[in-house]
Amino acid sequence: MKLHTTARAAVAALFIAGSQLAHAHAYPTHQAPGAGSTVPASQKDVAIDFDDGLEPAFSSITVTDAQGNAVTSGKTVVDPSNKKRMSVALNPLTPGVHTVSWVAVAADGHRTQGHYTFTVK
Repeated sequence: MKLHTTARAAVAALFIAGSQLAHAHAYPTHQAPGAGSTVPASQKDVAIDFDDGLEPAFSSITVTDAQGNAVTSGKTVVDPSNKKRMSVALNPLTPGVHTVSWVAVAADGHRTQGHYTFTVK
């Protein structure tokens, strides 16, 4: 009887572990401009690639300058032909440190978020 209970517990643990793997979160795989990079003032956009498809209605990128002012032009767009890529256009940039903040909601509803900085020369 004890062996049977142990086997059931092992199967249940494997099922739970497998279920958790099925619930993916979207994490960045590439950023342009990259974290810590220096770019010219002519930088036109910020684009981030993720390892999972995104839900466009709930995913976003905001970019602010050193004073905390938004420098984005328009709304964040999830590429219709590549649901793993989102981008946002930028207004003309001034020299200094800029902060990119992102929210990614995977197609399965799981949310991740993060931020990084780049410098405009």
